Amino acid sequence: MDTLASPTATPLGGTDDPAPKPGSDRVELALEGMTCAACAARIEKVLNRLPATDAAVNFATESAQVRFDPASTPVEALIAAVERAGYHARVKEDAERERAEDDARKAAAYRKLRFEFIASVLLTLPLVAQMVPMLAGGQWAWTGADAHHDLLPRWLQFALATPVQFWIGRRFYVGAYHALRGGGANMDVLIALGTTMAWGMSAVVTALGAHEHVYFEASAAVITLVLLGKLLEARAKAGTSAALEGLVKLAPRTARLERDGAIVEVPLADVKTGDRFVVRAGDAVPVDGEVARGESSVDESMLTGESRAAAKAPGDKVFAGTVNQDGMLVAVATGVGSKTLLAGIVRLVAEAQGSKAPIQRLADRVSGVFVPVVVAIAIVTFVATFALTGEVSRALIHAVAVLVIACPCALGLATPTAIIVGTGRGAQNGILIRNAAALEHAGRLTRLVVDKTGTLTEGRPAVTGVIAFAPGGAQRALGLAASLEQGSTHPLAQAVIAHAASLRVVPVAIDGFVSVPGKGAQARAADSGEIVRVGSPAWLASEGVAVAQDAVADVARDGHTLVAVSEGAVLVALIALADRIRGTSAAAIARLHAAGIEVTMLTGDHEATAAAVAKAVGIRHWRAGVLPAGKAQALREAKAAGAVTGMVGDGVNDAPALAQADVSFAMGAGSAIAIESADITLMRDDLNAVADAILLSRATLSKIRQNLFFAFAYNVLGIPLAAVGWLSPVIAGAAMAASSVSVVGNALLLKRWRPAGARPKP
Repeated sequence: MDTLASPTATPLGGTDDPAPKPGSDRVELALEGMTCAACAARIEKVLNRLPATDAAVNFATESAQVRFDPASTPVEALIAAVERAGYHARVKEDAERERAEDDARKAAAYRKLRFEFIASVLLTLPLVAQMVPMLAGGQWAWTGADAHHDLLPRWLQFALATPVQFWIGRRFYVGAYHALRGGGANMDVLIALGTTMAWGMSAVVTALGAHEHVYFEASAAVITLVLLGKLLEARAKAGTSAALEGLVKLAPRTARLERDGAIVEVPLADVKTGDRFVVRAGDAVPVDGEVARGESSVDESMLTGESRAAAKAPGDKVFAGTVNQDGMLVAVATGVGSKTLLAGIVRLVAEAQGSKAPIQRLADRVSGVFVPVVVAIAIVTFVATFALTGEVSRALIHAVAVLVIACPCALGLATPTAIIVGTGRGAQNGILIRNAAALEHAGRLTRLVVDKTGTLTEGRPAVTGVIAFAPGGAQRALGLAASLEQGSTHPLAQAVIAHAASLRVVPVAIDGFVSVPGKGAQARAADSGEIVRVGSPAWLASEGVAVAQDAVADVARDGHTLVAVSEGAVLVALIALADRIRGTSAAAIARLHAAGIEVTMLTGDHEATAAAVAKAVGIRHWRAGVLPAGKAQALREAKAAGAVTGMVGDGVNDAPALAQADVSFAMGAGSAIAIESADITLMRDDLNAVADAILLSRATLSKIRQNLFFAFAYNVLGIPLAAVGWLSPVIAGAAMAASSVSVVGNALLLKRWRPAGARPKP
């Protein structure tokens, strides 16, 4: 970003989130009826079979992100495909209304599940209670090793277990039917098959009056324990989305508007761009705006993670959801509804939480074939046990234990729950992660490229002097520079324009303006007819201008940036600018080095200036005089050498490099455009935020790896133990319920994460 000329901004995106095909569209579907990861895998497979469709289904959020071509596959076809697979889908349109309806639906489902669980417990307790005396006496009743005298009459056991099996457990039969009708199999198939086998054999034994053991307590206890797991899982999953819900609730429901000399309170939906609104002390800002009257300090920690309040005066921006602390502010609305910065953040976080990380691919592949494999193992277990023991009851109960303990839920929850919590915690601390792929790349980052201006420095340079090389050169140089830089947003250009305005220098009339990306700009002066240029001294020298290299070296050695101005082949003046190094840059670089990340500074500035800044902040690797294309090439070379690369910039001059990096960071953006373009947007103007983002990503990846290990280890160990008879169906059911809850609970530990780079409270 270290040049005066600024080319048109280019939207950026991560390499794992390609743009849709030409003419394609994107939609988010809310899904109903999923009970495990196998359901999610089934829906994803069905959707991806449709023409020009790319779908990613998230079991934890019960949603699908779908890219599709409406010409060949309309939305109705997507929904129909999901319905044929045995599930329900609807398009998410009004995000706020959808969230409210979804919350109400989940609350009702939770109340129903809790009622059914309580009823199941009351019916199952007598069945399980009769096991206690036998356990105390050393009899292993459910293995079939010892036919015993029942403490409860068998007709009563049948009467207690049957409602549990077919009334409370009907959800498993319904889910299994829909899954099988759609050509797949899920957890419901395993539970329905296993418990029906145990109940059915017991019912036959009871009806025939045979002297065989019955397993009513096993089938009822398994269903009860699975419901307990679902109940705990639902509560834990609700906790994972707490961060997003907290962001949604930050904006007030009403706004106080100035109308006809009076202040009226109106619903937030009635506020329009251009309305003047009033924010009293202690009130939340209702919409984005620009202060027109008043001075105050505003708590923007919900956006930036920064505890220090930001001073506001006329001309400053305020954002929806931030809190006015003392004085009263009158502001003009500039962003309302879905156009506010807060709405953009909520939208980004919701999309990130619904996205899929590359690390999840293995779990998806396993989930897709999990249930058929488990059924096959259960059949083999039954046949082998019967062949070895000759006991049908023992063989049956071993097979039931295999069916019950095997559950793909933990696999399906391992990755998305950690991503939901991690991205939510990031958003609460001013770290906006665009998608799961960006989070994974950031966690594996090994090399970080940083820009100088606005990244290591404050990005607010000021002119410190003008070195003239011709009579009247200072005045003439400022007049030419002010004219050439009118269209540039670069901090150096703005500093030159502001300095010229402060001295009341009149811009020189020009025509034939040409921007030279990464170097400067040129035009023809109307009064002299000469070609005038403003930009880096090296560029002017390459154009045949006699640049005083000694003067350039002397000034640049002090850390100043130089802008050269020429008219024809004559150097008119050198404009010296100084941009203070951020007070936190050196500490942030030290943190990045300590994290094992190699930091490289690439700048278009003079070599002496770059050396001074690099030395001050502790950067060992740097290059000066690098054009935007050169930065992109440097990143390509680093990637070719096997590095996982990141780039910190502003998304304008550094667009090629940001697009080339594995993950791009936009620092201190504060705009909806930056949020939509960068892989990770950092709301704090502090390089420490980059270190925080990387460490948060690593913490999230660590939780994902732990969860995947737990999920795989649980099944790898549990299925063989159940097959050889070392786990009863009741214990297997409890273990299955515990596996999903433990995975979600482990992900929730991420809520303890705190950004070490945030400044302490004053």
